Amino acid sequence: MTINPATAPTAAERCEPASSVTKSLLGYGVIAGPVYVAVSLAQALTREGFDLSRHAWSQLANGDLGWLQITNFMLAGLMTVAGAVGLARALRGGPGGTWAPRLLAVYGVSLVLAGVFRADPGGGFPVGSPAEPVISWHGMLHFLVGGIGFVAFFLATLILARRYAVEQHRGWPAFSRVAGIWLLVAFVGVAAGAGSSATILAFVSAVVLAWVWLSAVSLDRYRRVGRSRV
Repeated sequence: MTINPATAPTAAERCEPASSVTKSLLGYGVIAGPVYVAVSLAQALTREGFDLSRHAWSQLANGDLGWLQITNFMLAGLMTVAGAVGLARALRGGPGGTWAPRLLAVYGVSLVLAGVFRADPGGGFPVGSPAEPVISWHGMLHFLVGGIGFVAFFLATLILARRYAVEQHRGWPAFSRVAGIWLLVAFVGVAAGAGSSATILAFVSAVVLAWVWLSAVSLDRYRRVGRSRV
C-alpha cells in the first residue's frame, strides 16, 4: 500500500494528546456494538426457554440472570456515549459535526435507561412467564426510551449520510440511510404489535445492522484522526 505524504499524519500529529483522546473515545464506538451483540447472542443461545424467533433481546433482562443483559445495556450505552463524544471531536467544523454526535449520545443514554427500566417478560420467557406480557410501568418506560433512542439513531444516520455525500465517499451515504431506515421500520413493526417470527427476526437484523454501521463509522473516523486537527 502506498501512503500519500500529503495526507499521511506526521509523527507529531500521531502523538498529539488531543488526537489520542479522540481515538480512544472513537474506539469505544467501534467495540460497543460487537460487545452488545456477542453478549446478547450468547445468552439467547444458552438461556432456557429463550427463542430468537419469538423473544426480543431486551427480555433477557428478566430472570435470575437478567443482570447480565441489564449490565450489557448499560455498558453498551456508556460506550456509545463515549464514541459519540469522539465523533463530535472528529467531525468538528463540518456538516453534521454537531447534531449527529448529539443524537448518537441520546441513543447511548436510551440504552442505559433501557437497562434501568426492564422490558416485561412474556411469551413464556423466562420459563413460567405468561404467554401474553403483563404491561408494567417499567415495561412502558423501556419501550418509551427505546423509541426515543431509535428515532435519534435514525436521524443521526441521515445527517451523517449527508456528511459522507458532501465528502464524496461512495457507498457510505447509502449504507447510512439503509441502516437508519431499516432500524426505524423494524421498530415500528414491533411497536405495532406484530409479534410474528418474521417481525422479531427483522428487528434483530435491524439492531445488528445498526451496530455494524456505528462500528464502521467510528472506525472510519478513527483512521482519519491526525489528518486534521481535532
